[in-house]
Amino acid sequence: MPKLIKNNAVIEDSWTLVKEVKTLSELPAGQVIVPLPFWQTNKVELQARGNVGVWLDSANSASDVQGDLAQLPVIAINFPTFMDGRGYSIARILRDHFKYQGEIRAIGDVLRDQLFYMKRSGFDAFLMRENDKSEQALQSLGDFTYSYQAGADDNRPLFNRRA
Repeated sequence: MPKLIKNNAVIEDSWTLVKEVKTLSELPAGQVIVPLPFWQTNKVELQARGNVGVWLDSANSASDVQGDLAQLPVIAINFPTFMDGRGYSIARILRDHFKYQGEIRAIGDVLRDQLFYMKRSGFDAFLMRENDKSEQALQSLGDFTYSYQAGADDNRPLFNRRA
């Protein structure tokens, strides 16, 4: 099983990320994360199955899953390249505007240097690139002690946090 950083710890990932699937019978058993178009086409059957999450590409919108948030225990947001920052906005909208309480997972080209900022945007789980060590990347969540701006992890700006 791949390693996952979740809630400031490295754990075994119990979810299977299904990148390409055409029929329901192709899905593996257990917890799966399926592409948004597959979810939209097979929503009723997938809801009945349970333990199904959705992954969004950076071209998708948080509003694409707004009506389904109660049925989704995990939403994975794909970063096709580390330079594509649209996933940060999707996570922030899910947390702040839609009040999503489930897991928001960063997948794709996720780099250690981005984790602190992803966490501030609302991500609470990170699937690192295959060549990156999760144990070492975990340390980067504490790279900075303070942030000036409000974030999904603390909605108070620094001047409101001072004693």
